[in-house]
Amino acid sequence: MAAAPINRALDFVRDAVSEASALWWAFFDWLAMVEWRQLYVTWFLVFVFGISFQLTDPAIWFILISFGVKVLAGGKRRAELQAKEASDKANVATLERRLMEARMATLQAQVEPHFLFNTLALIGQLIETDPKEAARVHAHLIEYLRSSLPQMRASGGGTLGKQVELSRAYLAIMQARMKERLAVRFEVPDFLGSAPFPPMMLQTLIENAIKHGLEPKVAGGTVLVRAHVEGATLHVDVCDDGVGINLHADEGVGLANIRERLSLLYGKDAELVIEMPPGGGACASIRLPYRMTEFD
Repeated sequence: MAAAPINRALDFVRDAVSEASALWWAFFDWLAMVEWRQLYVTWFLVFVFGISFQLTDPAIWFILISFGVKVLAGGKRRAELQAKEASDKANVATLERRLMEARMATLQAQVEPHFLFNTLALIGQLIETDPKEAARVHAHLIEYLRSSLPQMRASGGGTLGKQVELSRAYLAIMQARMKERLAVRFEVPDFLGSAPFPPMMLQTLIENAIKHGLEPKVAGGTVLVRAHVEGATLHVDVCDDGVGINLHADEGVGLANIRERLSLLYGKDAELVIEMPPGGGACASIRLPYRMTEFD
């Protein structure tokens, strides 16, 4: 029975020591991070409080101890806290980026089977009516898969050249499906092929242009893929002369995903701009910092 009060007393002492330690480190961290101007104001208020309540000696001791701690250890502790904060932010950004890439992979996993089934069905039809065209579509499908699968599995970034290669194969298949209703133009200089560019974004814009711009138009139209550099910014545009878009309507999952990925990868240095050219149709432009190669 006598052990119970002793144990309670020991628990109380441990809690008191733990609380005192927490308060000390909180005070130490505050001293490390507080600006000198704010500390001067604090010292003045403490000194006035000490004089008012006849606690001048404790107030002076507080000022001297806090000054010593600030000078001797404050700089090191401040650097440690800033480094920890930067590390925490970097870890959060990394997790957010991985989450976004996982979302993109999920979205692509939903899109790919639909596209593949339609293409295989097209090849099956062409085998009976136009075997040579079936062989061409089959070759384009192999080229598309050869380009897309490594990019979908890769954890790093891609290049504009790889995205253009993938888009050419995709559009070749779409031309086989839409026939004369789909024309394609590429205006991408060769020297931009090595420029870093996030995977699957270009194809998402092309899919959007066909689905919302050209397929609803009886006569079809043209998809233009172009790229150029303005200052230090790479512009990659996908334009069509289809039915146009409603700038006030919801963008849909694909475009919203691009905006979110650009924000995570580049912050405020990148953007997705949607415009309606005077001649009709729509133009979607991805603008991001230009680097000549992935390793710049």
